Parts: sequence; C-alpha cells; structure tokens
Amino acid sequence: MTHAPAPPSRKVLAVDALLARHGRPRNGRLVFTNGCFDVLHRGHVEYLSAARALGDVLVVGLNTDASVARLKGPHRPYASLEDRAAVLAALTSVDVITPFDSDTPRALIAALLPDVLVKGGDYAIEEMVGRDEVRAAGGEVVVVPYLPGRSTTQLVRRIRRAQPAPSE
Repeated sequence: MTHAPAPPSRKVLAVDALLARHGRPRNGRLVFTNGCFDVLHRGHVEYLSAARALGDVLVVGLNTDASVARLKGPHRPYASLEDRAAVLAALTSVDVITPFDSDTPRALIAALLPDVLVKGGDYAIEEMVGRDEVRAAGGEVVVVPYLPGRSTTQLVRRIRRAQPAPSE
C-alpha cells in the first residue's frame, strides 16, 4: 500500500495571506516569534507553549532553507523547510507558520505589528529584531526564560559524540 503525500498544512501561510488573515485591525492578542527550528526539541516545545500563553494566536516566522544556511552555515538546515513546517504545524501551541527568506524578520514584524513579540532567554531584549517597531505600535516585547541544557547545538553535539568513528 502506498500513501499519498500529506497535503500542506492549513497552518502554513505565505506572508500576504498571513497579513490578510491576521493583520490589523484584529480581535485578540497576536503573538509573534521566529526561528530556524531545525531540530525540534523540548526547549522549543516549552518556549512555543509559553509564547502561545501570552496571547490568542501564535504566529511563527520560519526561516527558509537558504536563510538558515546563511545564518548557520552551509551544512544547515538538517531538515527542509517543508519538514520543519510540518513538525511545527503539529504543535497545538502554534497557530500559524509563515516562511521568510531574509536574514531577519524585521520587515515581516513591521508589516504584522504583533501585540507581543517573543524570543527565548538566549536573547536580550536589546538584541531582538523588531522590538522598536512593536513598541512604537503599542505592543509588548517579552523574553521567555531559557530552558537550561536544551538547545539544538547541545543536542547535535550529543548525537555526534554517540556516533562511531567511520571505518577506513
């Protein structure tokens, strides 16, 4: 028996569709965060859940494959945009995913003007792209506490250490 490929998630929206559905004016508090989400782990899940608790709709800006490679190096991402979006879409805390190809989501944030802009505790508010635009529109900027020992870098290091050396 063969299975048909899964249809694209209804949670994944292009920027124009996102703005049409969740732009201003809107009802409820819209929360925005962004990232690569290359190897989803517990730290991501708890962070996204905490972000969602800050409002009524959580929008996740997801770096495209080209953007991840520019930011993280030529061997990244480990998972394709389609796969990363599918995994994020399976989380109940995530309402909308919108891919973006730039190195930062500044233009996306400026267009959306979320009520709450969120990043994880490995960021300082002063480092958060889009904070000025969100604050100028009356929004809030929040840093969710970092879950120690839960990062993609640490997970990949553990995986690499567990692999046997290639035989020559």
